[in-house]
Amino acid sequence: MIQMQTVVEVADNTGAKIARCIRVLGGTGRRTAKIGDVIIVSIQKTLPGSPVKKGQVARAVIVRTRQKTRRDDGSYVRFDKNAVVLVDKDGNPRGTRIFGAVARELREARFMKIVSLARDVF
Repeated sequence: MIQMQTVVEVADNTGAKIARCIRVLGGTGRRTAKIGDVIIVSIQKTLPGSPVKKGQVARAVIVRTRQKTRRDDGSYVRFDKNAVVLVDKDGNPRGTRIFGAVARELREARFMKIVSLARDVF
């Protein structure tokens, strides 16, 4: 689960490397977000010359979490680090590549473009 002030990796090629969650979208007083939820992040670290700059505010979709997620078949999935993919207002990814694995729960959350760009879907 991701909450405010959580530091996450950026798993796409926009040039951002590290981001910090500053708001969880989706309801009044909502404190935590899970895989497939949209959050607002502040970019903390970037690559030189990238279009995304340090301190910029952007929307992101959570693709991996350290907190285990229970699936309908009773199994659990858990990743090594928390990671997000930067998206625009329509939910389309800003980058053209996704690094690392993403969770299958993104398919139910209607982020098919992210699922298709990802190398592995767990």
